[in-house]
Amino acid sequence: MQKVEFWLDTLCPWAWMTSRWLKEVEKVRDVDITWNVMSLYYLNLGRDWITHEYLENAHKALGPLRVMVATQKSIGPSVVDDLYTTYGNHIHLHKEKFSQELSERVISELGLPASLLESVEDESLDIDIIESHTRGLSLVGEDVGTPIIAVDSTAFFGPVLSPAPQGERAGVLFDAVVTAAQFPEFFELKRTRTVGPIFD
Repeated sequence: MQKVEFWLDTLCPWAWMTSRWLKEVEKVRDVDITWNVMSLYYLNLGRDWITHEYLENAHKALGPLRVMVATQKSIGPSVVDDLYTTYGNHIHLHKEKFSQELSERVISELGLPASLLESVEDESLDIDIIESHTRGLSLVGEDVGTPIIAVDSTAFFGPVLSPAPQGERAGVLFDAVVTAAQFPEFFELKRTRTVGPIFD
């Protein structure tokens, strides 16, 4: 079984696209995926070229991350997958805004304890977010964002996808990523994006 780690922030549509690819990979390859949180708010805090509007929205996105951390602590890490999928459906597919009401709906839909809603405003959980965030960045460097993916002992930013490949095509791309990850001298392969996130 291939060990895969994925770092996410619910704010990022590109991370969402990559995560949907990995969910397809789960169907066609023997993989064990661990879902980790990171924060675009803490990544961009203090960067003078980042707009106030972006940083404000990234701060609101801490709410879902806190819910994920609190749930992971109280129930277990496997629930992060379901939380991320449910939040992502609301945020990226239904274009809902970050709010207390959004988290309340997500928690209710998954049948999780209503007490988890208190974690949305619990700043003490940011310590855990930052710890996970820092571990992800330590594997790839400070000049990237999300998604971060680690295959066995090698991590990198991306892949950036739109739309997410499905079925065996998802598996073939994963095989290629695993192959690239075996080369420590391989750093970057990139071309200009010509489309935005295609969610359908």
